[in-house]
Amino acid sequence: MKQEVIVTEPKRKREWKLNVFALLLGMLVIATLLTYILPAGEYTRIEQDGRTTVDPNSFKWIDSTPVGLFDMTKSIHTGMVEAANIIFFVLIIGGFFGVLSATGTVDVLIKTMATKLQTREKLLIPVMMLFFAAGGSLMGMAEETLAYIPLLIPLALALGFDTITGTAIVLVGASAGFTTAVMNPFTVGIAQGIAELPTFSGMGYRLALFVIVYLVSVTFVYRYAMKVKKNPSLGFYGKYRTEDANDLLTSKASLSAKHKWILAAFLLNYVVLAFGVIKYQWYITEIASLFVILTIVIAIIGKLSIDRTVKSFTEGSAALISGALVIGISRAILVVLNEGHIVDPMLYEVSESIKHVPGYLSVTGMYTFQTLIHFILASGSGHAMLTMPVMTPLADLLDITRQTAVLSFSFADGIGNIIFPTAGTLMAGLAIAGIPWTKWAKWILPLVAIQFVIGLIAVIIAHAINYGPF
Repeated sequence: MKQEVIVTEPKRKREWKLNVFALLLGMLVIATLLTYILPAGEYTRIEQDGRTTVDPNSFKWIDSTPVGLFDMTKSIHTGMVEAANIIFFVLIIGGFFGVLSATGTVDVLIKTMATKLQTREKLLIPVMMLFFAAGGSLMGMAEETLAYIPLLIPLALALGFDTITGTAIVLVGASAGFTTAVMNPFTVGIAQGIAELPTFSGMGYRLALFVIVYLVSVTFVYRYAMKVKKNPSLGFYGKYRTEDANDLLTSKASLSAKHKWILAAFLLNYVVLAFGVIKYQWYITEIASLFVILTIVIAIIGKLSIDRTVKSFTEGSAALISGALVIGISRAILVVLNEGHIVDPMLYEVSESIKHVPGYLSVTGMYTFQTLIHFILASGSGHAMLTMPVMTPLADLLDITRQTAVLSFSFADGIGNIIFPTAGTLMAGLAIAGIPWTKWAKWILPLVAIQFVIGLIAVIIAHAINYGPF
């Protein structure tokens, strides 16, 4: 009698996933419950030099104003309405990226740079990381960079490096730019708007930090890559093999006149943007309008039809719908906390308990708090919407400049993006590369520690020099 053999597949480990919307709704429920538990109070807000500030001597306790179930659900719509200017700004930027991608300019630029650098292996890492760092710092490139991981990994393998090197060029490069955020509209742009700071103000200090973080990141990746090249057994290769590079190395991508004109228009746009925010204090509306104009210009140069332009724009916006909704729901949490009048009591208790603590310890606490929050809420724009309405008046009460508060947020946001398993872009990138998160975390931890210390020193110096304008 023939014995039947039953083959059972090994059980796969269940992946731990954190749904950001479920998390935010949970936080909304907790915020609502807190309005029944915590005492209510308020500060008097005053207009000073064109911005709203807290009168530190005006705090008073008031009768509790708990938020009901129906009011909690209403807060979601209210939050989206209150954050509408930021939500639509994000969607317009997403639409611009959609049209830019449709022209093929970025793809051709990356392939051209990669093929030209394949014989200059020592330049590959610093040059390509500079490209992604600039994109992260100036445009907030994050999810958009994922498409280039499958391109950089084969190239890295062909040059004697490994899968981690190719992945790090993209992810660590973009993170270095996100961390310092010289003109990132999704992080610093939103945070400064909430803090009522001039848009992209203080960029000189952030530019200096960009150079430092970029050099440290490049050095870290470069040293590792050279160790792997010298001893391939030290590398991690995953599902990729050197043979995968053949198609890449034989490709003949080159920038056409059309692509060059689009890049010229893109660079000119940032010159005009910088001039506008410095000279005329442009804010979200003006910046969004500038990107609308640029979208039309590159569509014309790229010879895209009206239908193709509209479709590309809507697809680009649709890609950021999730992030836009995160902004609205994050705002809803603040709506509930404000309606329950429990934000000001928290500010009062914190400021009273640490007002005699040296300033450098206060900014250290603020920076550490932002880092912990980013583990829970990895969306940069959502993180800004949730924390900056609280951090701004707290900074005022503790005599810390609002610009320093924004800097502590942006550093915490960027550093968390390359190690926290709650960061969607990181986890997607690792999935594309076939790198286990534990393997990546062990490798990247020393760099994260170095960047955290750089950020800590940066915010302490910012406090010491009254990093401003205010």
